[in-house]
Amino acid sequence: MSNLILLFVCIFLGILLRKAKAVPENFHTSLNAFVINISLSALSFYYISKVQISSKVLFPIAVPWIGILAAILFFLVLGKIFSWKHSVIGALIMCAGFGNTSFVGIPVIQALYGEEGIKTVMLVDQPNMVVLFTIGILVSNYFSGSGDSIIIHFKKILKMPPFIAFLAALVVNFFSIEIPKDIDEVFFKLASTTVPLALISVGSQMQWKKLEPKENFYLFWGLLFKLIIYPLIILIIYKFIFHQSGEMIEISILEAAMAPMITAAIIAASHNLEPKLCNLMVAIGIPVSFITLAAWYFILQVL
Repeated sequence: MSNLILLFVCIFLGILLRKAKAVPENFHTSLNAFVINISLSALSFYYISKVQISSKVLFPIAVPWIGILAAILFFLVLGKIFSWKHSVIGALIMCAGFGNTSFVGIPVIQALYGEEGIKTVMLVDQPNMVVLFTIGILVSNYFSGSGDSIIIHFKKILKMPPFIAFLAALVVNFFSIEIPKDIDEVFFKLASTTVPLALISVGSQMQWKKLEPKENFYLFWGLLFKLIIYPLIILIIYKFIFHQSGEMIEISILEAAMAPMITAAIIAASHNLEPKLCNLMVAIGIPVSFITLAAWYFILQVL
């Protein structure tokens, strides 16, 4: 219960800080930099080094790959039916194809499944970033007509602290290297900063603007896919085709149901793929996702 209270308190604090102008306008960028480079790196190393490696870990790892491929197919077909501009199709693929598996996913899963659930979150989150900076960049380049090299962006992944920590944790796990207790405790304490700081950042970025009818239509299809269709696809594949069950599978489905990823929306907007639509997908998607996530959690408990 305390984790759920923390979730809403931190989001409210983020909104309050922005409304009261108690912090600089773009203070969330500094907060995000700390969370991504320090908190998430520690979190990745601490939990992945302790994951029990088995064939079942392939299910959370596959979630972001299935999601982006499904989004490409879904919005290409929808775009053809409704004669959408390339920029709209690209924006929706980017914003609905990638979930907020860290800034929203970590605190939500921690609240529902405790510390143990974060191990599965990291198995979804790190591949999510790989997919974003490979297929995501290809999508952005194609629909914007940009010629940015995917090699440059792939090199960025290799230099990202959370990804380096992820690879280091895999080595530690595979070779059963013993981490000294005091060092392990330091990683845990740094990892513990992820949830409150990420949620405050999310709260500080929540802004709503009046929508035009056409934007409402795009937004409807984008959020319908991200919050309902995408997790439904994962549910059908994992539960009914592969007959998988257990906490790891439930968390994989919930991770698919997370709100649109902020970083993916930023990349899409930077490629001039309907920046306003991208911002709305995040600003409206995050609060709405708390309702749909609750529904998905209830469904998973019943199945």
